[in-house]
Amino acid sequence: EGEVAYGREAAEELGLDPDEVFKTLIVTVDGDQVVALVPVSCSLSLKALAAACGAKRAEMCPPAVAQRMTGYVVGGISPIGQRKRLTTVVDEVATMFDTIYVSGGRRGLDVGVGSADLIDLLGARVADIAVT
Repeated sequence: EGEVAYGREAAEELGLDPDEVFKTLIVTVDGDQVVALVPVSCSLSLKALAAACGAKRAEMCPPAVAQRMTGYVVGGISPIGQRKRLTTVVDEVATMFDTIYVSGGRRGLDVGVGSADLIDLLGARVADIAVT
């Protein structure tokens, strides 16, 4: 939930549609960490994420593990430039926008990136993983 507050705050500060601003969540899917990108206006469906990964189980990663895996602090985790490249799943809403906003690596810093470019750069899967 803390992540939602950071994201909504960022959207408000930037004067952006909350559907265009994405939060980066680290999730443990069948024992492996996965990056999930969903709009700050939504929540992540763990069940849908597990299905998108062909897995049985998904649960939120403890903050300390997320920080250790990515090299970023919770609330400022960027999908780009993490310590280790993790499987990434982007909610399909991203494809509705030419540009989406993601964390730039610290709290309060968001960067606009081409949604298609980000998906390509991260080798991300696109799936319906958000719930309103």
